[in-house]
Amino acid sequence: RRFWGWLNAVFNKVDYERIQAVGPDRAASEWLLRCGALVRYQGFQKWQQDYNGLPTGPLGKYKIEAINATDSCIMYRGFDYLDGLEHVTEIKLQKCIYIQDECLQRLSETKNLQKSLLQLQIISCGNVTDKGIIALHKLTNLEYLYLSDLPGIREKETTVHVLQQALPNLELELDLE
Repeated sequence: RRFWGWLNAVFNKVDYERIQAVGPDRAASEWLLRCGALVRYQGFQKWQQDYNGLPTGPLGKYKIEAINATDSCIMYRGFDYLDGLEHVTEIKLQKCIYIQDECLQRLSETKNLQKSLLQLQIISCGNVTDKGIIALHKLTNLEYLYLSDLPGIREKETTVHVLQQALPNLELELDLE
């Protein structure tokens, strides 16, 4: 078990030289696919899931529009890869064992995501608490938030109220016990 944690930490190590060399979208694609997530590029319907099948072509041609991190090993230490992404409109975090409040705080403080992110789903991420959900209030353009199976959320009414005050246009869908 410790080996997998170590390996996942290696997969999440940020290579700043790589970001410089190939651009933020390509570097983030490599990180996400290495960790088991999927990406969809602007203008494409198909999800990219094969690391070895990453599209080639001129740098900057493929812009990440959506991230599906279901069952992936993405963790906080890799979130610097998100900084340069300017076109991400949707993110799905489902069954991500390493996603915790700090990750959601980091997500909501990412300037480009504050502008572009419209839809966010957080499902079955056991380390997420009210604190992490409330931190999402900085995603000022967020239109849709789906929260499901989050046992760490203890103050549902308060958390929902805080988010709705901060983001009056947010459509909030809850499936929480």
